[in-house]
Amino acid sequence: MGHALCVCSRGTVIIDNKRYLFIQKLGEGGFSYVDLVEGLHDGHFYALKRILCHEQQDREEAQREADMHRLFNHPNILRLVAYCLRERGAKHEAWLLLPFFKRGTLWNEIERLKDKGNFLTEDQILWLLLGICRGLEAIHAKGYAHRDLKPTNILLGDEGQPVLMDLGSMNQACINVEGSRQALTLQSLGCVLYAMMFGEGPYDMVFQKGDSVALAVQNQLSIPQSPRHSSALRQLLASMMIVDPHQRPHIPLLLSQLEALQPPAPGQHTTQI
Repeated sequence: MGHALCVCSRGTVIIDNKRYLFIQKLGEGGFSYVDLVEGLHDGHFYALKRILCHEQQDREEAQREADMHRLFNHPNILRLVAYCLRERGAKHEAWLLLPFFKRGTLWNEIERLKDKGNFLTEDQILWLLLGICRGLEAIHAKGYAHRDLKPTNILLGDEGQPVLMDLGSMNQACINVEGSRQALTLQSLGCVLYAMMFGEGPYDMVFQKGDSVALAVQNQLSIPQSPRHSSALRQLLASMMIVDPHQRPHIPLLLSQLEALQPPAPGQHTTQI
């Protein structure tokens, strides 16, 4: 944990002996806030996530989230730059300093394309899915599973590479990822793939109509026909969305399938987004 933290002047803070300048608020939700800050020592932009901690349990959960980040050094998993705890009277704020991704999330990209009447190409989808699976493989190798995988929790790097975030969703106990949790992860991954293919989640319309999503997932998903997608990609999606979780492929098998489906010698212009 970084202990050196102070509010030095209006709009600047020091974390681990480095000064950061507040630029703007990026978002907020629940008891957390995210600000854009600039490192005055390197000129780089960072996302500063501030979590309000009302009691000891909140502080422990924030610490676990930081610990989850520190478990990984992987290009497809969000890294932690610094962490510290700041006292605010009787309460505390946990501060997580994270890299800033100016391109936003995968969902931002899907919506941006959809607004123009476009979709991700199949090559782009396969490349993104490969990176997501590599990140999940690294998480599973540590004995954990990402429990909130969705397009809004996947960032896009400068080269368009997917980076998994919201590691706080893994912050309770190590689990047996060969069992039901991995099966749930695969179904969530299938929902991400569906969104990349069709610009919306597979159960978005069910939810909007007020029908039961819990009931809908118990039935085999109907995959729309589209000339944009090969039969191999459609089959990949179908395998992830099989109703019986025991019949869904595990990540290692998916990785081998995805590596086989990658274009023979892809130029960067065909895979990056």
